[in-house]
Amino acid sequence: MTPNAQPDNRPRLAARLEDWVHSRRSRRAVARGKVPSVIPYIGYGGDGWVRVLGRVLYLKPESREHTRLRPDVAAVSRVRGWRTFTSLNVPYQQVRVSIDGDFVTEITADRGGVIDAIVPVSLTPGWHTITLQAGDSEPADAPVAVVDPAAKLGVISDVDDTILITALPRPFVAAWNSFVLDEHARSATPGMNVMLDHLVAANPGAPVLYLSTGAWNAAPALSRFLARNLYPMGPLLLTDWGPTHDRWFRSGKEHKRRELQRLVREFPDTRWVLFGDDGQHDEALYHEFATEHPSSVAAVAIRQLSVGEAVLAGGRSKARLHRSTSGVPWVYGPDGATLREELHKLDLL
Repeated sequence: MTPNAQPDNRPRLAARLEDWVHSRRSRRAVARGKVPSVIPYIGYGGDGWVRVLGRVLYLKPESREHTRLRPDVAAVSRVRGWRTFTSLNVPYQQVRVSIDGDFVTEITADRGGVIDAIVPVSLTPGWHTITLQAGDSEPADAPVAVVDPAAKLGVISDVDDTILITALPRPFVAAWNSFVLDEHARSATPGMNVMLDHLVAANPGAPVLYLSTGAWNAAPALSRFLARNLYPMGPLLLTDWGPTHDRWFRSGKEHKRRELQRLVREFPDTRWVLFGDDGQHDEALYHEFATEHPSSVAAVAIRQLSVGEAVLAGGRSKARLHRSTSGVPWVYGPDGATLREELHKLDLL
C-alpha cells in the first residue's frame, strides 16, 4: 500500500450490510415459527478426534424444508439449485454433540452457521454416528468416518468437472447449473464412480474426501448426487461464500490449499491420490502441493476436459508442462476408464 493509499472499506461495509439484512430475515423467520435446526454433513476423524461438520439453519419443525436440505434423503424430486441458497443460517449457535446417547461437548457454529469443529473422542476405525442438536430442535445424526491408522492410501477428489460435469469456470454456466438446473439433471463424469470404487476396494480402509470450491449451501444436493451415482461415501470439504470484513469473496483456491495442508498434518502417514481436472487451478495447485509434500502424494490423476468443456472453462491449464519436477507420477485421461488403466500401471489398482 502506498503512503497515501486508503484501505478499501467496501468489503467491510458489504459484510455489515449482509449482517443487517440477515438480522431482519432472522426476526421474520422466528416470527413464522422457525427454529435453529442442524443439517448434518459427513465428518471424518483419526486417532482420538473427529471433525464434526454441519450447518445450523432456521427451519420449521417437521416441514418439507428438512427433506430438501437433508443430504441423506435421496428421494427429492425437482429441486432447483437456487432453493438451497435461500436458506437462512443461524450464526454463532451453540450445538450439543452426543455419541451413543452420551453428551460429549458443546460447539459453536461460525458466522455463516457452519459447524466445523474438532471434538476429542476415541472411536474405533470405521463409520460412527454422532448426534447434533441446536436448542430444543430435533436431534440430527451425523455420520463420521474414523480413518484406520493401517490405511496408508487415501483419495482426495475435486468435484466440478472432475466427477460432476458443470463447466464451472464460466460464471453464467456455473450460475445456471448451481441456481436453475434441477439437481437430477446433473451429469456424472463417465466411469469415475466405478474407478473410485475399484480404487477404494483395492485399498481397504482408504478414506475418500471430496474437496471443492463450492458453497456449503450446495452440500445436500452434492451428497445426494454422490449417493445417486454410487460414488464412495465420504466427507465434502466446501467453503462459505459472501463478503468478510476484509474481502468481497473468499478464495476458493486458498480454501483448497488450506484443506490439503490440513489433511497432511492430520494424516502424516497417508499417501493421497489427488483427482482434479485440467480446466481450473487443480494442476497448478496439485503441482505445488506435490512439490512441497512429495512423500504424501501417491499420484495425481487429471481428468481431461473435452474440447467443448475446455472452451467453456476458458482453456486448459499450462501446469502440465512442469508437472514432473515434483517426482510424483501424474496420469491423464478423459474419463474414469482411462484413468483406471493409468492407475493400474502404477500398481494402485
